[in-house]
Amino acid sequence: MTIFIQSFGYQLWNIITNGPEIPTKLVDGQRILNMNNEFTDHEYKLLQLNAKAKHFIFSNVDRIMVTYEGTNQVKDTKINRLVHDYELFTMLENENISSMYAHFNDIINALKGLGKVVTPRFR
Repeated sequence: MTIFIQSFGYQLWNIITNGPEIPTKLVDGQRILNMNNEFTDHEYKLLQLNAKAKHFIFSNVDRIMVTYEGTNQVKDTKINRLVHDYELFTMLENENISSMYAHFNDIINALKGLGKVVTPRFR
């Protein structure tokens, strides 16, 4: 998504990630908003970029949501696969204790990294 937005302009990307550029002035040590009749040509360009950023976000909400939901589906699939590996974990025939332990730790750490904590079930 980053590259897609940047392809429309890095200034647009900067506004989307860092927030809008609001024309202000310093009065008695405090920042206050400029009045419309005080805007410079540069400030009008910043306001135009702010409007473009808002338009881009609103017109691409569906695309952004599909990306977000797709990311969640990928995460859920990884979690399901790792939980399956965890539940069916056995020592392989050609494995020693040390490599078995490392393999098991890899599964547990991958699950933790995805936000899934598994608790052992004793029989």
